[in-house]
Amino acid sequence: MMDLDTTDMTILKHLQQDASVSVAQLAEAVNLSQPPCWRRIKKLESEGYIDRRVTLLNRRKLGLNLVIYTEVKLSANGRQAVGDFEDSIRSFPEVTECYVMLGRSDFLLRIVAKDVEHYEDFFRNHLSQLPGVQDINSSVALSEVKYSTELPLG
Repeated sequence: MMDLDTTDMTILKHLQQDASVSVAQLAEAVNLSQPPCWRRIKKLESEGYIDRRVTLLNRRKLGLNLVIYTEVKLSANGRQAVGDFEDSIRSFPEVTECYVMLGRSDFLLRIVAKDVEHYEDFFRNHLSQLPGVQDINSSVALSEVKYSTELPLG
């Protein structure tokens, strides 16, 4: 792990707010010339601090109006098939996040859908059909109070 100085942290803060910013604009914002700024970005990428650069889409504009948080508990026999469950979940574009959990459920999923009917179809034809699934408990988000992809960098 490389040591991050305040300039590196500032670069990361700027990039997570807008990854499309040019190196020239970023260099000016962090008080560097372009070549050292570019080298720092490349080093942050090679060290794994920058995982990837993506465009965040507006899910509502795309008709994905529903966010569902789903807890999944696997049966005792299903514990041997955790990898199969994880592989299946990775193949569903509706599942935008999946976490292995400690506690009453084994997995927590964040699912996006157009509407309740879309989620019901996904639930009936995909999620509930996965081998080893014992229990599924879903909660629909009524409204979004805060959504951010930015990490707290201090």
